[in-house]
Amino acid sequence: MATLNHIIENVPNAFEHTVAVAAAADLAVLEAVSMAIDRKMAKFRLYDDESAMTAMMQKHFPRLLNHPRVQLSHVSNVETAAEEAVKSVFGNDSDILMKGQIATAVLLKAVLNPDYGLRTGLVMSHVAAFEVAGFDRLIFVTDAGMNINPNLSQKVQIIQNAVQIAHSVGVEMPVVTPLAGVEVINPNMQATLDAAALTAMNQRGQIKGCIVDGPFALDNAISINAAKHKGIAGDNAGKADILLVPTIESGNILYKSLVFFSNAKVGSIVAGAKAPIVLSSRADSAESKLYSLALAICSSSTLGTSIRRN
Repeated sequence: MATLNHIIENVPNAFEHTVAVAAAADLAVLEAVSMAIDRKMAKFRLYDDESAMTAMMQKHFPRLLNHPRVQLSHVSNVETAAEEAVKSVFGNDSDILMKGQIATAVLLKAVLNPDYGLRTGLVMSHVAAFEVAGFDRLIFVTDAGMNINPNLSQKVQIIQNAVQIAHSVGVEMPVVTPLAGVEVINPNMQATLDAAALTAMNQRGQIKGCIVDGPFALDNAISINAAKHKGIAGDNAGKADILLVPTIESGNILYKSLVFFSNAKVGSIVAGAKAPIVLSSRADSAESKLYSLALAICSSSTLGTSIRRN
């Protein structure tokens, strides 16, 4: 069974990667940093008010104080924290960008800066890896956090981003399912038209490294029994690894439903930038932030892990 802990266990533990954290004076962020340091997962550059970071470390994480793998950089506000952290990645001093106690919009403003930002010309998209009770595989959901209403061309790149992440954690040939409200093509439902086009593009070799099959409704995408009960034929029904949502609203609802209704574990990053971006919610637990760090390190690394689909 593939789990998020398997990803952590297979991260190279030689401090090979450096993470720049914008607005790091936050207990959950520092706890995640502490856990990552204990596992020798990465080095850290922490940007925030130095006295605030030091006070938190003294009280809660004293082993981080004067740690050779932790560098504190004083900045006076969150905007500067975002700017300096992004510049660290832009200048190749850091390999990964991580969001701390800062609004997503503030961090993304720096990420998109034309002079020192991290855009590559490709679509940036949010990829979340969920560990859900009762499933023998990780379920990836994309895009729940970046693209509001992606068109067909953008969906192609969103798939490619998610496939790259899945490959990096050992899912060799992920099944990508474009979700819709029904399993048939309906000219009045754009999601079904896009799903059919993406499936055809994959079959013609225009989308590589995965199997794209859709449209599917959620139940038939993830449950073989549900697909059989509805008489849906095909080798991929019920076997989705990657769920491609049609809009950001549907993705956001699915993401939060898995977290709050199912108590699923999750790690998430933004792909398609110059470097992986850990864009966890400020409300996410330290454990979730650690999973996201592991996902980012695997994505950044050429080593990947040994997780395989059953």
